[in-house]
Amino acid sequence: MQNKNKINRVSRLWKKLGPGLITGASDDDPSGIATYSQAGASFGLSTLWTALITFPLMAAIQEMCARIGLVTATGLTGTLKKHYPRSVLYLLVVFSFPAIVMNIGADIAGMGAVGNLLFPQIDATFFSIGFTVILIVSIVVLPYQKIASMLKYLCIVLLVYVLVPFLYKQDWLTILKNTLVPHITFTKEYVSILVGILGTTISPYLFFWQANMEVEEVKQRKRKVMVNKKIIQDMKDDVDFGMLLSNVVMFFIILTSGTVLFNGNIHQINTVEQAALALRPLAGNFAYILFAAGIIGTGFLAIPVLSGSLSYIFCETFDWQEGLDKKFHEARIFYIIIAISLILGLSLNYIGITPIQALIYSAILYGVTAPVLIAIILHICNNKVVMGEFTNGTRSNILGVITLVLMSVAAITLLYLELF
Repeated sequence: MQNKNKINRVSRLWKKLGPGLITGASDDDPSGIATYSQAGASFGLSTLWTALITFPLMAAIQEMCARIGLVTATGLTGTLKKHYPRSVLYLLVVFSFPAIVMNIGADIAGMGAVGNLLFPQIDATFFSIGFTVILIVSIVVLPYQKIASMLKYLCIVLLVYVLVPFLYKQDWLTILKNTLVPHITFTKEYVSILVGILGTTISPYLFFWQANMEVEEVKQRKRKVMVNKKIIQDMKDDVDFGMLLSNVVMFFIILTSGTVLFNGNIHQINTVEQAALALRPLAGNFAYILFAAGIIGTGFLAIPVLSGSLSYIFCETFDWQEGLDKKFHEARIFYIIIAISLILGLSLNYIGITPIQALIYSAILYGVTAPVLIAIILHICNNKVVMGEFTNGTRSNILGVITLVLMSVAAITLLYLELF
């Protein structure tokens, strides 16, 4: 009886989880895995503490975005369009488009390269093209509920990164110390990786996706939903769980590379396939296969989120029909933008832009837009005209302002390091 109750509780929790879980899990895309692997390989365990710091910050911002979607029944772009100057919106579109496309390109390249590692007889190009085709067809053909369900179950793939460190002997006392006690070295390399971690965990495209997915969930209920405290609390639980999963996975990837690669004198990781390949002789075949397979799974999870968020941004900006709940003939432009973003991302690898360059460029563009967006999100969430009784509380405002300051400092630092 006790076991049955536990199963029922887990089942109820799983049903409650949705947009927040998918958003958090998609944050650990192949590009993010490359960043976390580089952090561990370069600096061992000294960046583990960032997983604790970033969790409440990203949870606070994503909860605000989700609340905007629920209360206004409009995506973040639509809310911006209604309450802010068009110039701000167009500026965000201009910066978001290349940033997201380059992020997609880096992820597709990473998936293709890892596919080639697992099956060397097949060229990485064929894997990249094959994955792109599968993604486009799946997004266009499958209904929203099917896509949401697939993305939700793909989140389970992330658990492989929790398993990998346990396949290698660990000093858990040292791990605990580095997790709880921040260690900062004021060098260009260390500051760069901190900025990279911040930019990877708190990414603007997730803001748009989160708000739009809450709107999609409301649409699926087939009736007008009156937002109340219970709905808001369920959304918060979903977002908190998703962001916690994201940061747990980030923690274990840094832990894996910080013990296996760093201790094996491998300190430079530029791509995800390098991280996977470097694990093989040091941690064994099983750890290598798990790590590599996880990269492909996270790509299938993150790329629909990236391309979907971009399409929502464009369609809400120009009043085009949009929504994953619609069939292709009902929202042609919406699905065409998704397909174009994937094809452009795929093509970047064949016009001289390497995955690492794409990551750098997208990080700069995200860095420029993130502080502006966070400031606007804070302003919206404190506006009673827009949010009614569901404006920010003190805790949300404190965490939001801390995030705004950190992301602003990160953006300035990133621009300085790249330019000078």
